[in-house]
Amino acid sequence: MAQLFSLFILLFLNHLGRVVCLNDEGQALLSFKQSVTEDPNGALKNWNSSDDNPCMWNGVTCKYYRVTSLVIPMEGIKGFIPSALGSLSQLRRVNLRSNKLFGSVPSELFEAQSLQSLVLSENSLSGSLPLEIGKLKNIHTLDLSQNYFNGSLPQSLIQCSKLRRLILSGNKFTGPLPEGFGTGLVLMEKLDLSYNDFSGVIPVEMGNLSSLEGTLDLSHNGFSGSIPASLGNLPESVYIDLSYNSLTGPIPQNGPLANRGPTAFIGNPGLCGPPLRNPCSADVPFPHFPKTIPSETSNGDGGKGKGLRKSYVIAIVVCNVVGICIIALLLSCCYYRICGVKRGKNGTVADVELKRRKDCMCFRNDDDSGPLSETEEQRDLVLLDTEVRFDLDELLKASAFVLGKNGTGIMYKVVLEDGFTLAVRRLGEGGYQRFKEFQTEVEAIGKIRHPHIVTLKAYYWSVDEKLLIYDYIPFGSLAAALHAGKSGLASAITLSWTDRLKIMKGTAKGLTFLHEFSPKKYVHGDLKPSNILLGHNLEPKISGFGLGRLANISVGYMTAQSIRMPSEKPQHRRLGSALSEAIEAHPTTKSVSCYQAPESFKAVKASQKWDVYSFGVVFLELITGRSALAKAGNSDMDLVHWVLSCIEEKRPLGHVLDPYLAHEMIDEARIMECIKLSMACVHSSPEKRPTMRNVSDTLTRLVPA
Repeated sequence: MAQLFSLFILLFLNHLGRVVCLNDEGQALLSFKQSVTEDPNGALKNWNSSDDNPCMWNGVTCKYYRVTSLVIPMEGIKGFIPSALGSLSQLRRVNLRSNKLFGSVPSELFEAQSLQSLVLSENSLSGSLPLEIGKLKNIHTLDLSQNYFNGSLPQSLIQCSKLRRLILSGNKFTGPLPEGFGTGLVLMEKLDLSYNDFSGVIPVEMGNLSSLEGTLDLSHNGFSGSIPASLGNLPESVYIDLSYNSLTGPIPQNGPLANRGPTAFIGNPGLCGPPLRNPCSADVPFPHFPKTIPSETSNGDGGKGKGLRKSYVIAIVVCNVVGICIIALLLSCCYYRICGVKRGKNGTVADVELKRRKDCMCFRNDDDSGPLSETEEQRDLVLLDTEVRFDLDELLKASAFVLGKNGTGIMYKVVLEDGFTLAVRRLGEGGYQRFKEFQTEVEAIGKIRHPHIVTLKAYYWSVDEKLLIYDYIPFGSLAAALHAGKSGLASAITLSWTDRLKIMKGTAKGLTFLHEFSPKKYVHGDLKPSNILLGHNLEPKISGFGLGRLANISVGYMTAQSIRMPSEKPQHRRLGSALSEAIEAHPTTKSVSCYQAPESFKAVKASQKWDVYSFGVVFLELITGRSALAKAGNSDMDLVHWVLSCIEEKRPLGHVLDPYLAHEMIDEARIMECIKLSMACVHSSPEKRPTMRNVSDTLTRLVPA
């Protein structure tokens, strides 16, 4: 009887084990949870051994019940990476950035040979990079930045021939780069090795990286030797940062190395030649004079005399007189063109006076503090943020990268010599008659301070240039984050459903502030994904408000055809030269925007309900993943009408939702609430649209803090 009872118990336990037994892949992931000592946000809370598979766990994505993705960034998780993760044979993507992981990366992790993206940045990982890294034949993204990795890069890294993004900045890597670095990794698009202890020469074959984009950052290392001229073979748009190394010799003047500011080369005392002020010895030939000068002799016997020939003396005197005249003429031109004269109403010169202005560099009076008249030109940088410390010379000498252009000007990324980064928008030329109007408008905008609005730091006004200087927001625009990967461009950001709701919640708060709490109760008037920038934690920052008004003032009485626009190919250069170079003018045309409310094309005065409509279109874009001008068969249809057609045809929710969100477990009721809210914002009647305060309150309820 006892034996039968024991057999029954064994059968029962065996049956129970079959019911609740977690599969092998779940066990491998569970080892990660067991290695975690802190999980402040409960990111791994629903990782339970009672499940039969891990496919419903937070941060885990599966295909055919095989784990393909582990994505848990910015959750404050503290622990180490277990070797068991390498047993996930179909694992393609790991993103554990911005946590508190420590210890070394186990070599067994690289047994997951399907791995395509490994992002472990901003942790406390250490140790050397295992030789087994070479097994990752399919990896295209390796981001280990902001950790404590050390040792040299293994030669096996060259075997990762599909690698496109290698970001190792902010570690303690040492030694030279592996042999064949430039020939084995020819698909590389982004390379950042800055802030390490790499040494040796820069490989000549690095010039073969023809797919590079953005910045090739080798700064703050110990690279020595000369700069290989082969780097000039890289694409023109690539900015090469070689600052703070031990490089020597002349700076090659070809390709992307030419016409750069000094910022890219500072911190290398042994470098010489332009753009540095340290000339190479060959650039300044030492003048050679004969020990004696032959003089004119009376007997013509070719003997040596004791003085200069009379013809030499006359030539020297004439040259001196001509030189003095030229200098006087130049000073006169400087006075009349820069300092100017004051004319009477009849157009004749009434009073000639030295104007005490900062722009009159010929006759500057340092004690001048008087106000400018309406017709005088200001040539000074006005700081609107007391915490900012830089002057105009620093700004104009900095290296600049053209980020983009639109109807309101050109936007540059500007890096000062101390590494401080700004965003500078160049407006049009002319319009000096309206300085006071510009000053009033820009200083009102400069008073806006809100966590979801880009801060205007300073501005500069002159007849030739009008500059607006902002905080630089590092992760680009919402448009790039949402659509870059779908258009074939590289994007380092993947927006989850939670990220998208937080972005819209922050944007709603920023617009509510502009509408109700700003000094002039602004209307943005041009809200779209490219005007919503993303900060370090994907917090949204609204940019571009007030630009239309400022651009109109800046252009003054000029015609649209005289506005200078940038060249098609963005590139780094010194900001001063970038602003002064002559660029072919292009006529501007106004295209109908799918983000603008229908009534905005008829009404004269802007309405806050215009912004509500634009917000609704952006919200639909985040929900559907489609552009504002969506494809409907072989024709184009604006996104609002496309969603309306889906509603009328009673299409399933999955048809409307962005396919990139299909793997996430999203509450369908919440999606429907978001669609209803966005459709209310794009109502054809402005009176029936909610206010931004109502929208913000609704999103606060849907997206708790």
